[in-house]
Amino acid sequence: METEKIQLKKENETYLITLYGKALDSRTKNPILNDTFADAVIRKIDFDFEKLKTPKGAEVSLPVRAKHFDGWTREFLAAHPDSIVLNLGCGLDSRVFRIDPPAGIRWYDVDLPDVIELRRHLYPECHDCFLIGSSVTDPGWLDSIPGDRPVIVVAEGLLQYLTEQDVIALFSRITGKFPKGQIIFDAYSLNMIRFVMLLAAARRSRPSLLWGMGDPRKLETAVPRLRLVTEISFLTMPELVERLSPSRARRAMSRLMGPFVKKMVRHFRYEF
Repeated sequence: METEKIQLKKENETYLITLYGKALDSRTKNPILNDTFADAVIRKIDFDFEKLKTPKGAEVSLPVRAKHFDGWTREFLAAHPDSIVLNLGCGLDSRVFRIDPPAGIRWYDVDLPDVIELRRHLYPECHDCFLIGSSVTDPGWLDSIPGDRPVIVVAEGLLQYLTEQDVIALFSRITGKFPKGQIIFDAYSLNMIRFVMLLAAARRSRPSLLWGMGDPRKLETAVPRLRLVTEISFLTMPELVERLSPSRARRAMSRLMGPFVKKMVRHFRYEF
């Protein structure tokens, strides 16, 4: 099979990690996400994936996370067949192909220009799917998108890399442009962010994570149109716990630790 020579900045290798984790899942006997699109792309890329610093359990945690956001997206599209999807920080994710939205849906994949250019080489074009090469913090990328339809905004694995001011500004622009919609995303706890910052300070390096979620109701105050609909603990999701902790003892330990870890990573769904 012909391969592509891939050139990514060091900080963008995380896109390959998330893609590789989903590809590994698709090769198992009982896949969670079964992202065969990710596996096909991985096989096209001329890159030594063994060199990636892939987190332990990524072949489980990444598919579980993506599957959950896919489910929320499908629910919204079923209820709003004329809507717009904004897939922010899309990376090399194949969500548009996994969901295969029906005619009438307009889909926008948004990420940095070099990542979008790479997507053009690795994925085929699809009808009513548009690629936007821009930082999500740049206000200008929204200008070309019509604001007369319902919208679902998917920000999986993205917002923790933005500042609080950037997150609030992004949500304010979106809720100010569209008549109604949902914003779905994952977020680390404030304690998790503080720990990462302390670790970075000890290593005299820049922190990798910047924004975390405390009380989710505070976001409603910062962005008045938003209303919290759903809050789910990611680390205590049954599918994640069962796959990562197969023994009874480990499952029991996970349940005991639930109160301590359930807010470390959460999935949120807001509507406006």
